[in-house]
Amino acid sequence: MKNKEFSATRPVIDFITLGCSKNLVDSETLMGLFAAAGFEVTHDSDDPQGQIAVINTCGFIEDAKQESIDTILEFAERKEQGHLQKLYVMGCLSERYLADLEKEIPEVDGWYGKFNYRQLLQDITGKKPEADGDRMLTTPAHYTYIKIAEGCDRHCAYCAIPLITGRHRSRPMQEILDEVSKLAARGVREFNIIAQELTYYGIDTCGRQLIAELVDKMAAIEGVEWIRLHYAYPAHFPWDLLAVMRKHDNVCKYLDIALQHISDNMLDRMRRNVTKKETYELVERLRREVPGIHLRTTLMVGFPGETEEDFRELVEFVKWARFERMGAFAYSEEEGTFSADNYKDDVPADIKQQRLDKLMRIQQNISLDVETAKVGKTLRVVIDRLEGDYFIGRTEFSSPEVDPEVLIGADEQLQIGKFYDVAVTDAEEFDLYATTKI
Repeated sequence: MKNKEFSATRPVIDFITLGCSKNLVDSETLMGLFAAAGFEVTHDSDDPQGQIAVINTCGFIEDAKQESIDTILEFAERKEQGHLQKLYVMGCLSERYLADLEKEIPEVDGWYGKFNYRQLLQDITGKKPEADGDRMLTTPAHYTYIKIAEGCDRHCAYCAIPLITGRHRSRPMQEILDEVSKLAARGVREFNIIAQELTYYGIDTCGRQLIAELVDKMAAIEGVEWIRLHYAYPAHFPWDLLAVMRKHDNVCKYLDIALQHISDNMLDRMRRNVTKKETYELVERLRREVPGIHLRTTLMVGFPGETEEDFRELVEFVKWARFERMGAFAYSEEEGTFSADNYKDDVPADIKQQRLDKLMRIQQNISLDVETAKVGKTLRVVIDRLEGDYFIGRTEFSSPEVDPEVLIGADEQLQIGKFYDVAVTDAEEFDLYATTKI
């Protein structure tokens, strides 16, 4: 079968985004450029039919890399069968493994990394974009992600991100504020602020942390209903940020701060630049200075050298901290990282899994307690979608797609993207039930 020809008037290009919300922002930026150039653009279509496909890959951990490779091979087969004319790949995987990928998957017509993906538009159309235009949002119209920096200057032993993205680079503050203003004028109401390391913002450009100043100015923009903060770092935390969280009602009482572990042995081996004592004090101060704050964290089990005593300390920490949202994962060795080069991956896979399961069982009970405590309270929610018999919403304490949701009967005739005060009537481990009939 021959490759189908380009549409003479409006060629179709399918984007497939893998990995994190930072990748999603890159896809949306490039999609906006292609749409402005006259292409019809789809994203994560269940049935891609375009003449061109662009896959934005993740290269963070082994499972993510394998998913990216499997997706590339799937579309390469579509191209071989004549269902696709051109296939392009961008993102973290091709940034890190370009030479190997070019050799192993010749069906791909062009490889682009994490930062040169705008070149794809010029390579296809022959025209260089003058500047980034309007992002084509793939999220529901009322919320989006705002990326304030690239790269990372932290060198945690297990993490490959600095190898892929390089040094931390803060975006100019006014550029970020202009983007938020433009999106708010388009009707976006919720802004999830993201970076590989949020609290480092400004150090590379001004020599000091500017995240509090940025959020303070962002909160004053007309139309901004919610600002939610993702991916803070525990060492050298910018305490002036907490004053901003207290000052503004539209800065959500929510903080995503990956702590990874608690034992001094593990924190030192992980190169986290923080101690057990400092971590306990950090959590205590966050809760004291921002009453009602919901903390999301990520923890790791099975890092090289983790003993039963290290894990026991982690269990006790989870029981003490009672994180409102917590995820955990088992260590997997990533080539080129400090831990891969210097430590033996000596915790057996079955022990890693047992430790992971135990942590998540503990967290499941904590989550049930946290959500049950909301029964009888009135909370403000935004409605994300209608699904079956329920409208699905979220409170300020929940980030899209990863945190507990609020289910409200579909008979209440709510509007997607609107905010409502609801009365919580029931709770499960990861969901609330509510009614607007207060």
